[in-house]
Formats: sequence, structure tokens, C-alpha cells
Amino acid sequence: MIFKQALRRELSFTTGGVFLVLVTIMVTTLVIRILGYAANGSVNPEDALVLIALATLGYLAVLLTVSLFVATLIVLVRWYKDSEMIVWFASGLSVTNLIRPILQFATPLIIVIALLALFVWPWANRESTLISQRFQQRDDVSMVSAGQFKESAKAERVFFIEELDVEKSEVKNIFVADQKNGRLSIAVSSTGFIQNSEDGEKSVVLHNGRRYEGQPTQPDFRILEFSEYSTKIRSKDALAPAPRDREKTIQELLNDPSPTAINPNRAELLWRIGLPLMALGLVLIAIPLAYVNPRLGNYTAMFYAVLIYLIYSNLLNLTQNFVSQGKVSVFVAIWPIHLLALLIATALIRNRINPSLKWWRRQLPASMANK
Repeated sequence: MIFKQALRRELSFTTGGVFLVLVTIMVTTLVIRILGYAANGSVNPEDALVLIALATLGYLAVLLTVSLFVATLIVLVRWYKDSEMIVWFASGLSVTNLIRPILQFATPLIIVIALLALFVWPWANRESTLISQRFQQRDDVSMVSAGQFKESAKAERVFFIEELDVEKSEVKNIFVADQKNGRLSIAVSSTGFIQNSEDGEKSVVLHNGRRYEGQPTQPDFRILEFSEYSTKIRSKDALAPAPRDREKTIQELLNDPSPTAINPNRAELLWRIGLPLMALGLVLIAIPLAYVNPRLGNYTAMFYAVLIYLIYSNLLNLTQNFVSQGKVSVFVAIWPIHLLALLIATALIRNRINPSLKWWRRQLPASMANK
């Protein structure tokens, strides 16, 4: 009981600490990336915080997987380093006694990882896409606000309105700049209104103003005065885009009617199911990997941990691509990588139990083992 409580307590604190560090790094990266999108006009700056939160939720499954693996490794490495493992081994415990309490701690987190990968990941991706599409499909009148210069979705038009009466649809001191076919057109007026036509299109009508066309240094530059000038607003319906594979629910992935061998939906399903299985495999590998060899240094295992995670993750993504391209069936591709991880963990644990005699040599006949 003392052994299990000490292990569970350290795993809890270490996992929480590693997870917070990874979330901080992830949020910092997302802030830089999404603010860059906002500066380029790809997303609405007002939606930046929501997009950061949704992206963080989407990657929680991956962050928890890495946190569980690294925390297990850190705790056991410290125990080896501080000779606590020697005390436990002297008390009659072995490496195999670590498996059950670590799995008892990891199982709830693996279930959470599965739920995040199966349900939260597609929902967060779907919401992020809808927010971005809604901003891209906005009409020009939706971005008009008093006292601010606003650019259209395609950066072809700039509006400025000093005063706006929403109830009367009246505007004052209007500035409209259009860029078409490399030619600049600017219209200014002191008064105007927003007009709704029967076919659903909207227009801004300017009264008693001026219009400037072309470049002032060019001979075709013109200044026109008008009593009424109308400019159409490209009104668009914000239709929900067709969901991508990463945005589809489990039911949509399973109910895919596509009869072809190339099936991205099955590949997406393979990745979601493989993530919690990868978390389980990494935890089992971390148990024997944490052994500290004084000749190699205390934290050499961390180097191998990073290498193992990268190989495991890339193999999972590679398998997903093979299934998506129809090269491998999803039922064939779903088990080899995780079975290999289980066999590697078993071999390493057996080697830690018998460090002086390789376990595989014990399986050989005596005549062959002596050679």
C-alpha cells in the first residue's frame, strides 16, 4: 500500500506539471499562429481567443498522451537515481510490480484520451472551420462599423462610415475605396443610406458626393460629381461547408457509403482509435526504459523516450496515410504497430528482470544457448 500510494502520488503531481508545461507551450504557439492569421485577414481578430481555445481542446488528447508517457518516465528515473528502486527491490518487489499500479493510474487518463480523440477532436475542428468560413463569407455590410476603416473579405474594398443609424439604415460621411482590375476608385459623400432590394442584394447609396478614378499622376485620372451613387454589397449566405475527415463524428465515419478502396474516413477512424492505444503502449515501454545506467547518465532515457515517441507517432500517421490511399485495409493496419509496442515492452521488462542473462536465450535449447 505504501508503495502504491507513493507511486500514485508522484505520478499525479508529475503528470499535472508536465501537462501544464505542454499546454503553455501549445497555447503560446497557437497565439503566434492565429494572430498571424488575423493580421493577414484570414480570421476575425475578435475570434482569436475562441480559435485558440478550440485548437487547444482539439490537441488535448495528444498532450495527455505525451504527458502520461513523460511523467511515468520522469518518476521512475528519479526513483532509480535516488536509489528508491533499490529499496523497493530489497523489499521483495520487482519491475513487474510496477505494471499494475501504473496501469491503474493510467487507465482513467487513457479513457479520457479516447473520449477526447473520438468526440472533442472532431467537434473542435468543426467549430474552428465554421468560425473561419463565417468570417470569409461575411458580406461587406456586416463589417461596417462607425468610426472604423473596414476591409472586405477579398481585400478589394474598404469602407469608412463616421456615423451609422441602424434603425433608419442611414449613414453619414462615407468613404468607399474599390480596387478592380488594377484601377482604384474612391467615392466620398456626406450622407447616404443602406438599400435592400427585392432579390436580397444590399447596396449603399451615396448622395451628393464625389468619385475619384485612377491614379492622380496618370492622364486618365477623373473626378466625377454625382447626386446619387450606388455600390453593391456582395451579400453571401454563410453555408455550412462539407465536413472534412477530421471534422466528422464517429457515426459519420462509420456510415461512410464510399465503396472505393481509397477511404480517408477509415484512415481518420484508425488514427482516433490508435491514439489511446499508443498511450497504453508508451506507458508500458516507459516502465523498463526508465532504468538508469550510471555509465550513460541519469536522463539518457529521455533521449530514447523522444525517439520512441517520434517513431511511434510517425508510424501511426504513416499507417493512416496507407489506409487513406487504399494500400492497406483498416482491419489489417489497426493492430501491428500497437502489437509491436507491446512486444517491445514485454522484451524490455523481461530483460530488466534478468539483466545478466537475456530472456530470449533462456528460450533456446541448452546446446544453442552455450554457443
